[in-house]
Amino acid sequence: MRDGLREGRCGIAPIASFDPARLTVKVAAEVDDFVPEAHFDRRKLLMLDRVSQFALLAAREALSGIDRGRTAPGRCGVVMGASLGQTTIDQTYHALYAENAARLPPLTIPRTMPNAPASHIAMEFGFQGPCFATASACASSAHAIGLAGQMVASGMLDLVVCGGSDASICLGYLKAWDGLRVLSPDACRPFSRDRTGLVIGEGAGVLVLEAWDAARAREAPVHGEFLGFGMNADAGDLTAPSSEGAAAAMRAAVDDAGISPGLVDYVNAHGTGTRLNDSTETKALHAVFGAHAPALAISSTKSLHGHCLNAAGGIEAVATVLALRDGFVPPTSGYREPDPDCDLDCVPNEARDLNIGIALSNSFAFGGLNAVLAFGRTP
Repeated sequence: MRDGLREGRCGIAPIASFDPARLTVKVAAEVDDFVPEAHFDRRKLLMLDRVSQFALLAAREALSGIDRGRTAPGRCGVVMGASLGQTTIDQTYHALYAENAARLPPLTIPRTMPNAPASHIAMEFGFQGPCFATASACASSAHAIGLAGQMVASGMLDLVVCGGSDASICLGYLKAWDGLRVLSPDACRPFSRDRTGLVIGEGAGVLVLEAWDAARAREAPVHGEFLGFGMNADAGDLTAPSSEGAAAAMRAAVDDAGISPGLVDYVNAHGTGTRLNDSTETKALHAVFGAHAPALAISSTKSLHGHCLNAAGGIEAVATVLALRDGFVPPTSGYREPDPDCDLDCVPNEARDLNIGIALSNSFAFGGLNAVLAFGRTP
């Protein structure tokens, strides 16, 4: 992932996993060359929708090299963004309504339940602490990470696997997105004046949050520090974002981190590429950072990996931590024309070397649900 971010590699392309002829928009950011059988045996795959497969692979990578035997299973938890098994749902409804199937696969419900990714992670790694899924649309996995951070900080748990997974690139679900008329026909161009909408992506982003002293005691490679979390509700429109709500969530994250806004170097923006979202987020950033706003580096990695919905906050949190660790800002790809309503430094098209000390990751969801994460470079 790091190399792709640094090189500005865009994963948006024509849909290849099924025939998109019935869709108005025929592009997405799919996971290429994914062979489930290379990672799971046949018996295991019977229980795993694609969304759980992605979650398990991301958790395996995140936990690689961690000596789990040093932490009691009851002190380890899992918090993941809730995500339905959309591929299984799509296939099941096709069998039921198009093929008049008399009987559906017996594992349909377990494969599609929104807590399935979290539960599979807990079972594979034997974590017996709290395990649950957070449901807040595109802020789901940011909420999961924020709550996980609070659980570790409070002493409730020693280690939490957290983030999100999504695999919703299937005919039925994309047809529903078609109806919203917010999808771009070709590319995601956040903050560019000629932006035409968002592009759906898929994948998973998982972090391991652990008590600082415990991680240092076992000489773990610490990639970044969880500093704070802000969340709130606009309590306004179901789909239109609020600059006041977004600003309040960012202020809450900064306050929770115990820092001033002027110490923030980089913001991984929600940046969907829709006209209203990007201008609203820009307004919120000006409100929070004031005179410091022009000095901020701001980018939307959705321009590279698409909008991964319930996994968006998790994937973007990983991108933010990598930027902190390795000293660079991922680019906003596809940027072609300045927009006076998005008058901030959005790091257009090419990554930028930058010694980042503190960064925010923004997630603003339908339903007016906002979640902002604050991370710091490892001291």
